[in-house]
Amino acid sequence: MTSLNLKTQAEFADLSLDGKNAYLQQVAARIAGIKGEEPLPLNKDALSRLRRFYMRRRLSDLQLETTKDALLRDTLKSMSEALHLGEVRQLIGHETPTPVPDIVADNDDQLSFFVPPTYDAALKDDINLMDFAPFSLSKTIMKAGIIRHELPDCVITIEGGAESGLITAFDYDIFLHMVTSLTSSMNEYRAAEKKGLRPSLPPRCYRPSIREILNFTRRGGGGRQYEQIEPALDRLQATRIKITNLNHTSKRRASEAFSFISRYKVISKTKNGNIDQLEIDIPDWVYQGITNPDEKPTVLTLHPDYFLITQPLGRFLYRVARKSAGVSGFAEYGLETLHLRSASKMPFHKFREAVHAFVDQCKTYPLPEYDLELLPAKHGDKLRMTDRKRKLDWKHKKEEQLAA
Repeated sequence: MTSLNLKTQAEFADLSLDGKNAYLQQVAARIAGIKGEEPLPLNKDALSRLRRFYMRRRLSDLQLETTKDALLRDTLKSMSEALHLGEVRQLIGHETPTPVPDIVADNDDQLSFFVPPTYDAALKDDINLMDFAPFSLSKTIMKAGIIRHELPDCVITIEGGAESGLITAFDYDIFLHMVTSLTSSMNEYRAAEKKGLRPSLPPRCYRPSIREILNFTRRGGGGRQYEQIEPALDRLQATRIKITNLNHTSKRRASEAFSFISRYKVISKTKNGNIDQLEIDIPDWVYQGITNPDEKPTVLTLHPDYFLITQPLGRFLYRVARKSAGVSGFAEYGLETLHLRSASKMPFHKFREAVHAFVDQCKTYPLPEYDLELLPAKHGDKLRMTDRKRKLDWKHKKEEQLAA
């Protein structure tokens, strides 16, 4: 892979309209050069779509389904993938795509599972799991233990399997792939319904390849990555969440116990003995939350760079910010509250030190979308999380008001 070293969304936003267009033309030419192709000049329409996509990373902004020009559609797809990943894959001359075998169920019902369509799909997470840490913040496997969250409306208990242990922040990536895959399929289902067609709901069983999961979660494809998949699946299946509502009129969370994935089965392995393709049953609570036609899907979109956050603490803070600062543009939490919601095994003073160190690190390597700032408060420090794009909008609006 060749890194593009793209401008950040904030840097791109500061460019003039002509500057944005010139920059996108340069990026398109560089991508074509890496792929050994002739650069295709982007027309006004393509540039308009790509400008929106660059700022929001929403595939819908490209309007691929309405693009009749096949060459333009392929160019936009190629550009979106490169912008999404920030890198371009160089094709080796003798390399050919690995064929996906035709899979037919024993009863000839070919809709008993689906292959997740996650090409450039918007990363999704279950909204009910985002204001606390549903995974251990430790990078090492905790073989035993219980995480307990006492929130204003409910008590959440997460218990790992006796042998497999609690899930990690990186095991949770597989869960995110499952949620994203099902959401993408449901979007296609609803689009087909709007066209007057009669599609079938996505089935509850899906078959991802390990290569697809690793590509989607932006990990390497080394043997160690493959070896870590099966233990992660064991932890996802064995770890159980129990939720007890304190407010019986609340519909935000259900009172029940469930696991992150149901049954899983290894379908095929590589020549080296590594898992190649899986069959995973989607738990009922995930399936109903996304496919229920009477309610909004219980998912939120995460930034694709979420997978580049290497510290579990950083992933926890980003997810809290994404849920809490989504409406107003900012959110504030006392560090003691965050310590409780993280269920960290560190004593509070160590947790406070870790948050301070992470906020300092974010000055050089910012979190996707959100700026973090520690502020003095009556009972210790508090952490302010601010939507970076809205902060820029507020800044520009203030400048316009002062210039008026």
